[in-house]
Amino acid sequence: MFLGQYRHNLDARGRLTIPARFRDSLGDGAYLIQGFDRNLRLLNETDFEALREKIYKMNMADPAIRQLRRLLFAKASHVEFDRIGRVLVPQFLRDVAGIGDEAVIVGVGNDIEIWSPEAWAQEESILNDSDANVQRFAALDLSL
Repeated sequence: MFLGQYRHNLDARGRLTIPARFRDSLGDGAYLIQGFDRNLRLLNETDFEALREKIYKMNMADPAIRQLRRLLFAKASHVEFDRIGRVLVPQFLRDVAGIGDEAVIVGVGNDIEIWSPEAWAQEESILNDSDANVQRFAALDLSL
C-alpha cells in the first residue's frame, strides 16, 4: 500500500527520485500515465496490464472509450529505475501535469500520483474543506 507524500526535485534531465518504500512494490519498472486531475499516475506492471485489458474489453465503437484509450495510452511511458531510484519523467508528461523542477509524490492506497507542488496545494485546499467533505462524502458508506 502506498501512503504519505514526498516532495522531490527533478534533475536537469527530468529524472525524479521515487521514495524507496514505493519502489519496493513497483519492481524493476513501472508505467507512468496521465492522471485525471492534472497529475500523473505511476502504476506497477501488473496494474497497468489489468487496466489495459479492462479498457480493451470495452466497446471501441463508443467515442468516450476511444478518447479514454488516447488519454491513457498515447501519453504513457514505461519507466525503469536507475541505480539510485530515479525515473525519467518525459517532457510531454511533465507538461501535462505542469511539473517543473519539483514534484510531489503522493501515495493514495493502491496508486501513486505525481503532482506539481502548485496543483497539489490546490487539491489539498479542496480536501481540507471539512464542510465540503461532509457534503461530498455523505452518501458513501465508510463504516468499518
